[in-house]
Amino acid sequence: MLKRMIRVILFLIGLGIGYEISLGLLWLFYFQNFFTFTLTNNQQLFFIGLIMLGCGVALYLLSPRIIKWLVDMAEWMDASLQKIPTNEILVSIMGLIIGLIIANLASTPFRMLPVIGIIITVILNIVLGYLGVIVAIHKKEELAGMFSFLKKIGSKDKNKPEDRIQPKVLDTSVIIDGRILDICKTGFIEGNIIIPGFVLEELRHIADSSDTLKRNRGRRGLDILNKMQKELDVRVEINERDFPEIAEVDLKILKLAQVIGGKVVTNDYNLNKVAEFQGVSVLNINELSNAVKPVVLPGEEMIVQIIKDGKETGQGVAYLDDGTMIVVDGGKKFIGDTLEVVVTSVLQTAAGRMIFAKPRANLQERAI
Repeated sequence: MLKRMIRVILFLIGLGIGYEISLGLLWLFYFQNFFTFTLTNNQQLFFIGLIMLGCGVALYLLSPRIIKWLVDMAEWMDASLQKIPTNEILVSIMGLIIGLIIANLASTPFRMLPVIGIIITVILNIVLGYLGVIVAIHKKEELAGMFSFLKKIGSKDKNKPEDRIQPKVLDTSVIIDGRILDICKTGFIEGNIIIPGFVLEELRHIADSSDTLKRNRGRRGLDILNKMQKELDVRVEINERDFPEIAEVDLKILKLAQVIGGKVVTNDYNLNKVAEFQGVSVLNINELSNAVKPVVLPGEEMIVQIIKDGKETGQGVAYLDDGTMIVVDGGKKFIGDTLEVVVTSVLQTAAGRMIFAKPRANLQERAI
């Protein structure tokens, strides 16, 4: 039943095509002087009807092949669309609509021509529609960033937080470091995790290095990525966009973050400073680690184990469980022992937090 309906529709389409062709031929007869003879009104009607019937019958007879071609085309399109992300489909539709609008506006002057006008209109629709789709796909990140920027400008409430959670772009150092996996498991990182394709390529080169240390670091980074894809609830996405005009990987990461409107996650101090200069938001793992370390105040007591001597004379060095260094004045004589100390001062440096302490008075007297 459906095939019969399609064949009837094709027959009607053939009649329409034949009508347009016949009008074009008559236009050539009378206005271009291709022929010297003239046709009466009845002859013109017969001529138009004959062309219409011929085109209609031709499409009707060819309908089985046309239907098979349409079915094959639909199956091919369905299989292709299954592999394309939904956001790319939506962007392509938007680009197609814009291209068709421009094509129809551009073809307006040619529509008065009987046959050539139709051909020009069809060609413009095909070419500009195709260009609209291609440009929209290639520029989808810029379009998304532009709409996000316009949304910020058009917002009446400047203090209102953004509804869209910014994606997090990981650099090579933070992947090799490995702590990002545990942080993501705690749920403190929201939004999609973006792994740039050039960062993944850099990890592969490091993993194939002849240097043992570099090779182990690269393989550790790849293992971390595999665990993130398998164990995390958040979406881990590999972004294949590249910037051939930019040589350094760090600058490519910042450019990608600017394009997609994301934040860079790193523990590289230099990358952090460059990002601040370029106006890119950064989440620094080292700064987070320092921020969550326990706060101690002068006068507090704690129990530590002196494991080595310090730089200054008589100093001993101990460490807390989180790696914070404690410099104990007069603790050298207690190396290997566990003792109670009193915090005297706390120093915050770029490398982390250092605690200065001294043994309790009764221990010092006992040592004397």
